[in-house]
Amino acid sequence: MTWVPPAGFETAVMLCMLTLSLLFKPWLPLAHRPLQSPWLGCVALLPFVWWTENLLPNGMALHVSGACLLVLMFGWPLAMWTLLPIALAASYIEQSAWPDLTHLSAHIVWMGMLPGTLSLLLGLLIRRFLPHHLFVYILGRGFFATALAVTLSGALALFLGQKPETLRGDEWMLGYWLLGWGEAVSTGMLTSIFVAFLPDWLLTYSDGRYLPGASGRGK
Repeated sequence: MTWVPPAGFETAVMLCMLTLSLLFKPWLPLAHRPLQSPWLGCVALLPFVWWTENLLPNGMALHVSGACLLVLMFGWPLAMWTLLPIALAASYIEQSAWPDLTHLSAHIVWMGMLPGTLSLLLGLLIRRFLPHHLFVYILGRGFFATALAVTLSGALALFLGQKPETLRGDEWMLGYWLLGWGEAVSTGMLTSIFVAFLPDWLLTYSDGRYLPGASGRGK
């Protein structure tokens, strides 16, 4: 038996997440000049990635969200706020009109805020209990934490009755499982590229922590 959340549940969750992130001053990373251009690039490009949900049948609104990568690049507080203009722009591309707040908040929470927050929590566990090594950061936080965060988001959505009637539970979880690995591949690949060539694009990375003996790169 599933627990069906009350009306306005996702809107309340979204507002709580945005309010909580304000306590950590989400605007501060943008004072770091190397992060300004990639942040603008994410806001400009990711709406088109989010729009691809409209290409899937059976009402299964799945797509690579980039939320876990946003957390690695800009930190959790700014990532939560960045999801808002991305989702707004994606909805406007499809409808040429501003979306309903309830639908928008549900999309942001289930496809962005929840996996992004879970990836942060898993990443903190990895940083706490695993060695501070370059490949632990890339594979642990960039790949495995992303795959697990997206899959867990799907399981929680299924438990809370977010599955459309046109899909069975196993189909729903298969979709999220495949999406989790797809998101993990893209996040892990870009994380490895940024670590190698553009470490200043990753707020959560520093050579001092993950590459002992190196200097002059990262924070």
